[in-house]
Amino acid sequence: QVQLVESGGGLVQAGGSLRLSCAASGRIASINVMGWYRQAPGKQRESVAVITSGDITNYAASVKGRFTISRDNAKNTAYLQMNSLKPEDTAVYYCNVLTIGSAYWGQGTQVTVSS
Repeated sequence: QVQLVESGGGLVQAGGSLRLSCAASGRIASINVMGWYRQAPGKQRESVAVITSGDITNYAASVKGRFTISRDNAKNTAYLQMNSLKPEDTAVYYCNVLTIGSAYWGQGTQVTVSS
């Protein structure tokens, strides 16, 4: 089992920045991929950014160049640095980790970007 605790969401004006954190505990050694997803009202959950255990990253086209995903293996934490935020980035952001055979989700953190 892996437990995830997210933090860092909030309200920010367009053009501003936020950094989300996702702290993992439990069977940490089995984590392969860590990622961030988001779900806006009335929309499906979508992938925002993922990072593998080998630090290979992948981003949604809508956030590329503005968001940066990273992980600190010593702290068992993943981060999502979000810059140049836009109103369309408003959503609940969820942390996700993949182990061999399982996927785990955090509780979600709200990000609201005002215009």
